Amino acid sequence: MADTNKIVKTDAEWREKLTPAEYHVCREKGTEPPFTGIYDGCKDKGVYACAGCGAPLFSSNAKFDSGSGWPSFYAPVAPEAVEEEEDNSLFMRRVEALCARCDSHLGHVFPDGPAPTGLRYCMNSASLSLIPEEETE
Repeated sequence: MADTNKIVKTDAEWREKLTPAEYHVCREKGTEPPFTGIYDGCKDKGVYACAGCGAPLFSSNAKFDSGSGWPSFYAPVAPEAVEEEEDNSLFMRRVEALCARCDSHLGHVFPDGPAPTGLRYCMNSASLSLIPEEETE
């Protein structure tokens, strides 16, 4: 059964909604340079939502400093929030993380994270939007 909550937009609609940096990451599967994203060292509490559609993706409670230069999380807010696909680009085997609702590229998942999952969701700040904790209550 098809997901009726899936958000589908034309390229022109995405370009109108997203900043050039967000568009490059979310729709063109780009990567921001390490240590340049606004959420890498961010310690604010809240929920990190998709920059493309606003779907909740990660809690600040699951965020950790991986030292990689990108915001990292050990788990999404719910298993169904983030989809994973094999990514064989750049002559590497990686697992791409995508927003389950709008298919925006978020980053990649690596098996070198902390407990309890052992995973590191290495995300681009440009693919995220932090909703402060006081606004999520």
